[in-house]
Amino acid sequence: MSSKSVAIIDYGSGNLRSVAKALQRAARDGGIECDVTVTSEAETVARAERIVLPGVGAFADCMKGLSGLNGVEAALEEAVRKKGRPFLGICVGMQLMADRGLEHGDHPGLGWIAGEVVSIAPAGGGEVALKVPHMGWNEIAVLREGHPVLSGLADGTHFYFVHGYHLRPSSDADLVATVDYGGPLAAMVARDNLIGTQFHPEKSQMAGLRLLQNFARWSP
Repeated sequence: MSSKSVAIIDYGSGNLRSVAKALQRAARDGGIECDVTVTSEAETVARAERIVLPGVGAFADCMKGLSGLNGVEAALEEAVRKKGRPFLGICVGMQLMADRGLEHGDHPGLGWIAGEVVSIAPAGGGEVALKVPHMGWNEIAVLREGHPVLSGLADGTHFYFVHGYHLRPSSDADLVATVDYGGPLAAMVARDNLIGTQFHPEKSQMAGLRLLQNFARWSP
């Protein structure tokens, strides 16, 4: 069995080691041969069979960090958009897939998923005001059943969230799952070989490990 190469992009933002360790464990538990590399090198990204983009912090800072890596953005376009290799964006890494982010200004994203990243503004006037950022365990509502990356993960599965902004896709067709936090927010988006999670699978215990294992097996 040949080992699958997975590149986790290091652009100065994200729980890189936690993501790498979780992905390694998920692959090991699933009997999947995976060579997981944390990298900021364009050549490594270009060669990888699967690519993961984590992210923690402000949209503009993360996009600036990614754009500042010599040749990496071009390598992403080639590997992900042209060659169709599986891609996973996590938290702000998912948000960067959007057309633009509206956190402290108007900033362009990768433009892979039509939509924009906006602040969480919980609706309603309930007895308990919802705090922003949204932080903690919440269940997801699966809108697109049968997506391979959600194999074995039922509607209502709990994942761990930490975010003050959310991706608002232009088309509901790109939504895979939502989370209810004063109204439905995008928890997962997907199109073709792209998948994004607003939650942190590396912090979501067994459910997160199952999702990462599914990603390691996914052949879109």
